[in-house]
Amino acid sequence: MVQIDYSKGFINEGNDERMLACMAKGLKGEPLTVAFLGGSITQGSLSSTPELCYAYLTYEWWKEQFPKSEITYVNAGIGGTTSHLGTGRVDEEVLSHKPDFVIVEFSVNDADTDVHFEETYEGLVRRILKNEKHPALLLVHNVRYDDGGNAEAVHCPVEKHYEVPGVSMKAAVYPFIADGRIVRRDITPDDLHPNDTGHKIVSGLITSYLAKEKKKAEELMKEGYAFPVKETVLPAPLTANGYETAHRYRNDELKPVICEGFVKDETPQSCVADCFKKGFSAARINDRIVFEVEASSIAVQYRKTVRRPAPVATLILDGDKEHTIELNANFEEDWGDCLYLQTVLEHGESGRHTVEITISETHEDDREVFYLVSLITA
Repeated sequence: MVQIDYSKGFINEGNDERMLACMAKGLKGEPLTVAFLGGSITQGSLSSTPELCYAYLTYEWWKEQFPKSEITYVNAGIGGTTSHLGTGRVDEEVLSHKPDFVIVEFSVNDADTDVHFEETYEGLVRRILKNEKHPALLLVHNVRYDDGGNAEAVHCPVEKHYEVPGVSMKAAVYPFIADGRIVRRDITPDDLHPNDTGHKIVSGLITSYLAKEKKKAEELMKEGYAFPVKETVLPAPLTANGYETAHRYRNDELKPVICEGFVKDETPQSCVADCFKKGFSAARINDRIVFEVEASSIAVQYRKTVRRPAPVATLILDGDKEHTIELNANFEEDWGDCLYLQTVLEHGESGRHTVEITISETHEDDREVFYLVSLITA
C-alpha cells in the first residue's frame, strides 16, 4: 500500500476550540463519550467484524491515546439513510448520550446536487453545535471509489459557514485510485463500502487529524492554557433551515386518529441498526391509518423490501386526492431492505396537517407486509 499523506484530506481546519477542549479532557483522564452518526459505512458495512469498521477503529484510537479516561462508544450508523433522517434521530440516538465528540458521515448518502440535503445537513450541524454539552464535531466525507463523487458540493458550504473541521477521503485518497497507485478492489468490493483495509484508511484519515489536535492540546496544556469553550453563537443560516427542529415520531409517540387494519409493532428494538421497529404494519387492501401532525415539512418513512412482491400504499395529504403519493414497498435493489424516506411536504403552510395512508395494492404471493416506520416533521 502506498504512503498516504492524510493531511491533504484536512479540507477545513475550521474552529478547533471544541476539539482542543475535548482533547484536554482526555489528557486529564476525564471520561469521554465518542459518537458516530451516519449511513452504512458508519454502521460498519463490509468490514468483516464490527470491530474492524472505521468507527470502532477510531474509538480504539481514543482508548489508546487516553488510557486514563473511560471512553464510551456510540455507533448510530444506519445503512441507506441520509442527513434528513439524521435530523430526526440525532437527539434520541446521539445527543441523549451526552457525547464529547461527534462524527457525522453522510457524504455518499445525500445526493450531491440536491439543495434539499444542504438544508438537512445544515439543520443537523446546527442541532449538534447548539447542544448544551458543546460536543466537538468532525464532518467526515467518504467518496464513491469509481467516480470520485460525493456530496461535498452541498456539504462543504455548511462546513465552512460554521467553521466545523472536516476531513475528506476524496481529497486524501481518491487521487491514488484515479491514477492507479491504489487498486480499487484492494480497498472496496463495490466502489462504495470499504473492506477492512478501506475502513482502516478511513480511520487513518480521521485519527491523523485527531493526533494533530492532541499534539496541539498537549503543547497548550504545558503553557497553562485553560481551554475555554465560548457560549454557542451561530451565524445566520445559509438555507431556509427548516430542519433544525425536525422530530421523528414512531409508535410510542405517534397516535393515529384512525387505525383500520394497521397493527402497532411492540417488538423491542435491540439496537439503533434494528430499525424496522416501533412502527405499524398492514397487509390487506383498504387497511388505513390516519395521523394529524403540526408541521410545515413532513416525510414518511417506510420499509422497501427485497422480499418481493410486497404491498403498495397510497398517501393522501390534507384530503388532496388529486395529488396522491405512492408508497411502494417493493425495493428494486438487492443489497437489503431499505429504510426509505419519502418527502410529502416541504416548506408548506405551518400548521395542522392530515396524513392518510391506505393499502391500495396487494398480491396473493406477498412475502412481506407494508411496514410504516415513522413520520418525520419539521
